[in-house]
Amino acid sequence: MIKAVIFDMDGVLIDTEKWLNKYWCQAAAEAGFDMKPEHALEIRSLAGKYAASYLQEIFGPRFSYWTIRERRKELMQEHIARYGLEKKEGADEVLDYLRSHGIRTAVATATDPKRARSYLTRVGIYDKFDKVICATMVENGKPKPDIYLYACAQLGEAPKECVAVEDSPNGVRSAVDAGLRTVMVPDLTKPDAALRKLITAEADSLFDLILMLEDGAI
Repeated sequence: MIKAVIFDMDGVLIDTEKWLNKYWCQAAAEAGFDMKPEHALEIRSLAGKYAASYLQEIFGPRFSYWTIRERRKELMQEHIARYGLEKKEGADEVLDYLRSHGIRTAVATATDPKRARSYLTRVGIYDKFDKVICATMVENGKPKPDIYLYACAQLGEAPKECVAVEDSPNGVRSAVDAGLRTVMVPDLTKPDAALRKLITAEADSLFDLILMLEDGAI
């Protein structure tokens, strides 16, 4: 029996990944590095200490990850101030469905608590979660399992009785290694053959999650 559903935030609940991808490349370019969209895709949901070493392996030790990351944050803030945030299709419906069926909900995001609260509040869904868990609350962020194990503990539920909803390979690995049934809702990339072996199911949108729960498919 499913007791809780734990959602990634960027790319799953809020349509931010395409902008994060764009502004990583722009911030890196401003610093003199030819960062491509495929490089930014690889660091989706990836904890900073892992992303820093990954990018320095590509661009060399002069790649100042934390400085470039701060510039990316500035660009993202400017974008949000001008254009706002877009909620993913089906977010309200699936959260309302889960609450009406007594299934607890949480967010497990690489974003820090201040921004997570701000983003979720802006799109009107912050109060629909029982817990909001951020990577800063655990020793190791995604793709390590810490954040999902901590989220399950905060909810008081066993991982095997929880479902994770993710859009990126790093997030999928984190959830699977924590022992959760994992549904991938692809955003910028589809799962490859190796990732398909890990996930419980693939959904086209959050609406499909309701159907899967109704049908007992997860």
